[in-house]
Amino acid sequence: MNEENSIKGKSKSIKLKELLFDNIVTILFVILCLIGVKYSGQPMIFIVNELIDRISRNSFLVISLIIPVLAGMGLNFGIVIGAMAGQIALIAVTHWGIGGIQGFLLCALLTVPIAVLFGYLTGKLLNKTKGQEMIASMILGFFANGLYQLLFLFLIGTLIPMDNPILVLSGGVGIKNTIDLSGGIKYSLDNIVQFPILEVLVVISIISILYILFKGFRNKKFTKKQIINLSILLGTDIVSIVLIQSQPIFKMIKLPVVTILVVMLLCIFNVFIMKTKLGQDFKAVGQDNHVAKVSGIAVNKIRIISIVISTVFAGWGQLIFLQNLGTLNTYGSHEQVGMFAIAALLIGGASVSRATISQAIIGTILFHTLFIVSPQAGKNLLGSAQIGEYFRVFVAYGVIGLSLGLHAWKKQIQAKNKLKA
Repeated sequence: MNEENSIKGKSKSIKLKELLFDNIVTILFVILCLIGVKYSGQPMIFIVNELIDRISRNSFLVISLIIPVLAGMGLNFGIVIGAMAGQIALIAVTHWGIGGIQGFLLCALLTVPIAVLFGYLTGKLLNKTKGQEMIASMILGFFANGLYQLLFLFLIGTLIPMDNPILVLSGGVGIKNTIDLSGGIKYSLDNIVQFPILEVLVVISIISILYILFKGFRNKKFTKKQIINLSILLGTDIVSIVLIQSQPIFKMIKLPVVTILVVMLLCIFNVFIMKTKLGQDFKAVGQDNHVAKVSGIAVNKIRIISIVISTVFAGWGQLIFLQNLGTLNTYGSHEQVGMFAIAALLIGGASVSRATISQAIIGTILFHTLFIVSPQAGKNLLGSAQIGEYFRVFVAYGVIGLSLGLHAWKKQIQAKNKLKA
């Protein structure tokens, strides 16, 4: 009996260590965010409002990274190429003077063929660099950026005629560095429908409660998990209703409903595709290329499809990002897309070989919470807001390095354990 208890105790201890090891980055960032919120001195309503804004405009880009990870392609730094595809479509639509939701939908439509072409070429190259996909996609992003600058700095106005004083530089050659999207696609998605976040939360909670009750009565019993979920949802409803009644200021925090629905559709797509034959092929290729090939799966084709899907989603994600921002930095908006999206995914607990939607959302929340509070926290703690700015850029690069280091370390430990066995 004592031996059994001892074995169970050791097993629990090992599981706890594995849990802490797998989530060390997420735990670290939760602590950093709490410290940042405390020392920034910013009101919680401001932080929540900013956070909703950032989640709605960044989460689509982060989620677009998931499929290549599951397909064994690692972290796709090449989503910057998808962002360029979206920006090419956006500049064309802005030149034609089409704004509003029609302009946004046309941008999304034009992004598809450009992103498919870019994704196909990227996938073909990454098939030639198996095992080195991450560094290859990063270098490819730099190369593509050079071609992108050649297009908009030199070819526009020379080989490609464009008579538009709003977009083209005064010399008649090259696109301006900054393009104002007001009157174009600015807020075209965000402003379709907006509701106070607490009211939306109450509605979602009530629908969830009714669904759980329906399942419980249909099965003639409620599981422990269902009872816990009901309690949480009821508590959420009560707190939300009290806040709505007692703190009218919370009604000022608006949720861009359509943008959030688009993000949810992407999540549903990811869940659905992983249950299809194609999704199973992604998983098989991600686990072992050789075994997948022996099983009759066209490995190279599956890898290309995963990159094409990711590139198209990245292009759409960049459009969502820019319509919320309202300004296009022609030569800079796309540059940090890959770095920040990958950092957010890793902060959520993802790795080079495993990523989920929940990790993407949690990572986006933590990463951007730190972005919101770090300048003011740096000013209050060290007397300079600039230190907070440096810190958050350092964090973006540092978390990628840390996660890759932990992944390599974990692989070494697993290899040693196999040898011992």
